[in-house]
Amino acid sequence: MINIDKFYIGGEWVVPAGTDTMPILTPRDNSRVGTLTLGNAADVDRAVAAASRAFETFSMTSKAERLDLLRRMARITAARMDDLAHAITTEMGAPITMSRDVQADSGLGHLNAFIAALEALEEEETLPNGDRLTREPIGVCGLITPWNWPINQIALKVVPALATGSTCVLKPSEHTPLSAQIYAEIIHEAGYPAGVFNLVHGDGPTVGAAMSRHPDVAMMSFTGSTRAGSAVSRDAADTIKRVTLELGGKSPNLVFADCDLETRIREGVQTCFYNTGQSCDAPTRMLVERGVYDRAVQIARDAARAQQVGDPLAPGDHIGPLFDGLQYDRVQAMIAKGIDEGATLLVGGPGRPDALAPELQGGWFVRPTIFADVTPDMAIWRQEIFGPVLVMTPFDTEDEAIAMANDTEYGLAAYLQTGNEDRARRVARRLRAGGIHINGRDADYGSPFGGFKHSGIGREGGRFGLEDYLELKSQPPFAL
Repeated sequence: MINIDKFYIGGEWVVPAGTDTMPILTPRDNSRVGTLTLGNAADVDRAVAAASRAFETFSMTSKAERLDLLRRMARITAARMDDLAHAITTEMGAPITMSRDVQADSGLGHLNAFIAALEALEEEETLPNGDRLTREPIGVCGLITPWNWPINQIALKVVPALATGSTCVLKPSEHTPLSAQIYAEIIHEAGYPAGVFNLVHGDGPTVGAAMSRHPDVAMMSFTGSTRAGSAVSRDAADTIKRVTLELGGKSPNLVFADCDLETRIREGVQTCFYNTGQSCDAPTRMLVERGVYDRAVQIARDAARAQQVGDPLAPGDHIGPLFDGLQYDRVQAMIAKGIDEGATLLVGGPGRPDALAPELQGGWFVRPTIFADVTPDMAIWRQEIFGPVLVMTPFDTEDEAIAMANDTEYGLAAYLQTGNEDRARRVARRLRAGGIHINGRDADYGSPFGGFKHSGIGREGGRFGLEDYLELKSQPPFAL
């Protein structure tokens, strides 16, 4: 049994002020694997004080010094991949192959991209008017990360803080503390000065709110639900701190008749179901040109039936359970709502998959589900479900497809399938989303990630991810 009862503050593992605890559960079978001690506002005060002290000197380090630390951190991260992967599989249920090849690997991929971005960053430059511009670290950063991509999101927030000379306090999701503990060990082993990085476990209303309200925190970076992101913004408002948000999505996938239909429909289904549908940028709304809609529905049905669901401890390309019982109940309620609303249930539906192994019966496994003939007035079309549930509908014209795609409060990602390059560029320009995926191609590490509208504020990753952690200072040339 794992007992996490120490926080990483000021370069040491310390006993927290908070005394409340919660169980650490594994979604594989809902068994208890450990206990987590939850922090409180006093723990936040202690961590922010350590980060503030460290900022006085760490903010003065050279780019070369910070690059050396990041490269050391990259070597240690590479050596801890298996540890990170097993932690992620245990705490949030991603199958071990995905945890190793994608979930854990994202921490190293983003780190290397930030190293390249920092190498290219001009920290000082002369403006056309002759004035001098410097880019300086913003200060103490409060970082709040989610459970669905734990290391991916930790790296996207912690690394740019370290790269720019800022200091930080990380509050990972209280549901995924195991991988965060390992990440703190990596930073400690890399040799970062005491207080540059601090880790405080706790829930959002207590620790998250205390960070957001803290007068000595210069910026907050949050990834999670739109509702919680709004709360972070409100809490941060009184102290006029910078806030960056990466929030929800209900991403469209526009499928035109001139694409490789078989390949693109199957890819669309698999991408929607990936990570058991628990990705904020998953392509959960499939819009298909009417002339090929019936064929697309058949392909999608076959792809969903072929999707394996199984033990996250077993290697393979199957999907695992949902994250917890609350998420399971939410997805089940949305599936029931889709049936009640009159959508055509193609495959899947309520309940757990058939033929689950006996030892998995207590886990939060769901049936990969597809609804066809969904209309924009239905809840399953408009609300983020965060499970392996795809909705499909036909369109007649390019303009109609774009209008339907943009008819959402979200704007994180959009997917586009077409054999016509001119159409791809034309449609992509009109889609109101932060990331466009074309014919199965995704952006690489280092490209900006973030969304329009209710999907967030700011961008993460690479050069653009560094900018949120920097302040600009201008001054004239020196003269007597």
